[in-house]
Amino acid sequence: MARTKKLSNRSRRYLIKAGASVSLIAAAGTNGLAREAFGKGHMEHDLIVIGGSFAGLSAAVQLGRAGRKVLVLDAGQPRNRFSSAAHGIFALDGTAPSQILATAQKQTLAYPAITHETARVASVQSANHGFFVADEAGHSFQSRRVLIATGVADSFPDIPGMRERWGDTVLHCPYCHGYEYMGKETGVFALGPIAFHQALLLADWGPVTLFTNAVLELDDAQLSTLASRHVKVENAPLIDLYGDGTKLDAVGLADGRKIPLGVLYIATQVALRNDWVSALGCNVDQGPLGPMIATDERQATSVAGVYAAGDCSRQPHNATFACADGVTAGMAIHMSLIEEELKS
Repeated sequence: MARTKKLSNRSRRYLIKAGASVSLIAAAGTNGLAREAFGKGHMEHDLIVIGGSFAGLSAAVQLGRAGRKVLVLDAGQPRNRFSSAAHGIFALDGTAPSQILATAQKQTLAYPAITHETARVASVQSANHGFFVADEAGHSFQSRRVLIATGVADSFPDIPGMRERWGDTVLHCPYCHGYEYMGKETGVFALGPIAFHQALLLADWGPVTLFTNAVLELDDAQLSTLASRHVKVENAPLIDLYGDGTKLDAVGLADGRKIPLGVLYIATQVALRNDWVSALGCNVDQGPLGPMIATDERQATSVAGVYAAGDCSRQPHNATFACADGVTAGMAIHMSLIEEELKS
């Protein structure tokens, strides 16, 4: 028997206005009846944005400024929450990501058509005229369109101190953080072939050592190319990090040696944060860093009415790219709503 989920106050008000019976309102938490109820009449929201960081809020603003009803559902765990400063963002260089998001949320919620709920989404299902979204607390929401902007989760090797230094002295992007470590002894931790390209790139920021960790095999041509960029290669596995707190002074190798380092770069493998993406039917591509939701040039996924933006739908990852993707998705969603209305 399907478990009945709690219905949000907004959902109850919608059903009452739509003339639903008391019994239908009470039962609307079950999946089938909820989809039937929400499929009649107008959806409560034009768009539900799942994820309230750079991509999600950028999209929400586009529709909010057009007077469209937007609900942002956000779990409050942005990927860059570990960084004390964001760099390379136009007019915001050096600003803490938390400060950028606090300002963006305040500005976004200044639009009356935009609302925000702290929630972690548990499922997204198609309804007759849109989508039925449920969070882990059992609340129900409905909308004509859905934007997935939940970012990704990073995975780390099982090396003491690596996760604790993430966002400070263990990094993924020199464009975001490289200038602050200019001239420092720089390491690249290989998880796969992309580390070769990382090492070549990072040589512009400082002297580089590439740690192959017995997972990256380099041919003579690659070794020659690395040498032309003055990149040193260490084949002994890296097994330890040294330094007080999040500071990095050196790394330890499996053969007992210590190599002085001031910063370590790693192209982490990533995973989508939502099991329901595949259940919803969205196609997922495999990129060099891990899976990403497949989208077209309008940020539309393979499921009609569902869009994706930001790190969950692109590689490489960058806050500016995420904002741009969100703007693209927001405009495309707005135009799709108009197109739908013109046909009705």
